[in-house]
Amino acid sequence: MHNQNEQRPILAITMGDAAGCGPEIIIKAFANTTMYGMCRPIVFGDAGRLELAGRLLNSTLKINKVTDIDQGVFTPGIIDVLDFANIPADLPFGQVDARAGHAAYQYIEAAVKNALAGQVDAVVTAPINKEALHKGGHNYPGHTEILADLSNTTDYAMMLSSQSLKVIHVTTHVSMLEASALITKERVLRIIRLANRTLRLLGLSEPRIAVAGFNAHAGENGLFGREEIEQIKPAVEAAKQEGINASGPIPPDTVFYRAASRKEFDIVVVMYHDQGHIPVKLLGFEDGINVTVGLPFLRTSVDHGTAFDIAGKGIADSRSMTAAIEFAARLAKGARSQN
Repeated sequence: MHNQNEQRPILAITMGDAAGCGPEIIIKAFANTTMYGMCRPIVFGDAGRLELAGRLLNSTLKINKVTDIDQGVFTPGIIDVLDFANIPADLPFGQVDARAGHAAYQYIEAAVKNALAGQVDAVVTAPINKEALHKGGHNYPGHTEILADLSNTTDYAMMLSSQSLKVIHVTTHVSMLEASALITKERVLRIIRLANRTLRLLGLSEPRIAVAGFNAHAGENGLFGREEIEQIKPAVEAAKQEGINASGPIPPDTVFYRAASRKEFDIVVVMYHDQGHIPVKLLGFEDGINVTVGLPFLRTSVDHGTAFDIAGKGIADSRSMTAAIEFAARLAKGARSQN
């Protein structure tokens, strides 16, 4: 890897959909010079689009176009951009465009390739638009599926993190009926293990993992469903046998209060999409981030969409992007120290 004596990890930051808020939130995040002490960030994107976003924001940051990661200068005041030059200068903000969708895919594809080759330590993604992605010829439900496909990964999970709460999902983009069928002892145990491994990278020697129930009152001993008795509790017991500090199943209506307010747990394993998303977004919508765990490389993302309604106006909030970059830097540092 690029300059072995350099301790700061290299982060590939994908620009996302050029018609969305990605270029703006990247410019704003790079204005925060403290991140340069933690990492060496390089944008995979379109230099012209970033220059346009810079003008919208009256930014004084300089864009340094490079054709190779080794050409990055990684210095405050300068944004290193691996320039794909694939966005027309007149591409409108705030509209679905196949060209932006295809370009966004190209940034992700290149970042994954570099991550798998060990050229970058982590990937941080700005938001993409699913409709534009599909129009651009890439039929995926979202980022996570692209990343898993490009890295041949089948065992991955979505983790959400805010200042006060972390959750990791057993199921995500499926109906509640399907979620019930997918909640197996094996799957729940895999997610507990992924949670344990990820928090260890963040420096926790013995992460405290709460496992939420699926049904009201965590099933009330079988009165309201048997998922807890037949699948979730056996998974928690198996995790304990492996030396993991796991507790549960805990009733979903109290587990987030115990984790976020009383600080009894470091993360909550949740059973379905909204069970995890609602508390995290309620507690930390602006600084929440999305982490894909289980990939052969580290990946964090903003926890919001392309914000087409405000894109190009210079008002998009960059706190989630800043948090995603800092979180990726911490994970990458932890991974390096364990290698």
